[in-house]
Amino acid sequence: MFNIRTYSYLTLFLNSALILLLVNECKAVPSFARQLDTQCIACHTEFPILTDMGRQYKLSGYTMSAEKTNVPPISFMVQASFTATQAGQEGGAAPSFHNNNNFALSQFSAFYAGRLFGPYATQLFAPSVASVLNKFGIFNQTTYSGISKKWYWDNTDIRYADIGNVAEHTLQYGVSLNNNPTLEDLWNTVPAWSFPFSQSGLAPTPAAATVLGGGLAQQIGGINFYTMLDSHFYINIGGYRTISARAQKSLGINPMYENKIKGVAPYWRLAYTQPIGNYTIETGLIGFSGNLFPAGDKSSGTDKFTDIGVDSEIQTSFEKNDLTYLLMIIHESISSPASLALGNASNGSDNLTTLKATFDYLWNKSVGGAVHYFYSQGSKDSLLYSSSQTGYPNSNGFIFQINLLPLNLGTGPALWPRSNIKVSLQYVAYNRFDGSVREIDGLGRKASDNNTLYLETWILF
Repeated sequence: MFNIRTYSYLTLFLNSALILLLVNECKAVPSFARQLDTQCIACHTEFPILTDMGRQYKLSGYTMSAEKTNVPPISFMVQASFTATQAGQEGGAAPSFHNNNNFALSQFSAFYAGRLFGPYATQLFAPSVASVLNKFGIFNQTTYSGISKKWYWDNTDIRYADIGNVAEHTLQYGVSLNNNPTLEDLWNTVPAWSFPFSQSGLAPTPAAATVLGGGLAQQIGGINFYTMLDSHFYINIGGYRTISARAQKSLGINPMYENKIKGVAPYWRLAYTQPIGNYTIETGLIGFSGNLFPAGDKSSGTDKFTDIGVDSEIQTSFEKNDLTYLLMIIHESISSPASLALGNASNGSDNLTTLKATFDYLWNKSVGGAVHYFYSQGSKDSLLYSSSQTGYPNSNGFIFQINLLPLNLGTGPALWPRSNIKVSLQYVAYNRFDGSVREIDGLGRKASDNNTLYLETWILF
């Protein structure tokens, strides 16, 4: 249970967060706002949820600019946190951390994000060349994890984007080279950008997840071709393959025992978006499939996975308030002859369905709240889901979160403008965890023992 010591830690953390709020240099948002010369609320409700303007900016390949800055497209992010679980974790939440009540520098990230050549293409090249180069954009994140104590390459997306007309229809199109399927997407329903946007790395989380849900992120690279027709129909078709082990090691990723794609795994995305009154509504389909060498072992052939998802986003704004509803359902089918032969699975085939639904509200552009429901259910497989006492991957529960963005309406310091900060209090409540209400391991740990209180200060500058 949360005890007096826990609340003492929380008081100390809140006081530290207040100090951060009063220090001008700690205000924060990424370099995109400087390039556009606008406040972050033009592109976000509470970051990182995108508005129509934010989706248009991303569709343009991060290249839209007000041409008013000579600052390079560099930004930084710091996430400091406190984590308390309802019951401590035997042996520590992670190496060098306590069983419970842990403070952490969760992440420090450096971004190169905006036009690929920043604001300098017109200064370095002839106008005709600069006009082409300014159609290349980048979102590159390099992260230090305060949990694992290491640097690694994080989400990376390099693009070329342009716009034209076809038979009196407007066609926006582009090419994306990225390392995480759904990273290039425009909506906050997809796994790369879905709620919770930040979560404790020092608390237990359900083990079962779909491949599309992030199982191969940063281990693979792919190319996507996308179009948006008349600002309504979005189509994205691409493919991914595993990055070489040597390259992964050089980028801070450990390739040992990871699932590896055989050849190329195709990825596709269809979406339709339409404004209705004061609402923007999106509905879509998404798919990812391929053949995997389980744990990188090629001795017994491959497993085949097929992930199909449906999603919807509804968003509206009134005065200085924003409301966003997000829904994503993914069904995964796995044929596992290789895993069965290697003793990694009990069945020759399995399935897993995940659902995430989020209601997010931002009042006066500065105080936010979110309620999130998560659910996963799949076939029984005691080897594939070895952490489950029942052999089932089933988990479900709620996340409740309150956010404070006191600088969201401001512009930040003149020296490094458009900086911002978000202070969040999050509570995760499990009804079921990895297959069982009562126990998830031999020590009799209940699902509710993993309930988590998470306090975070998220600074972008």
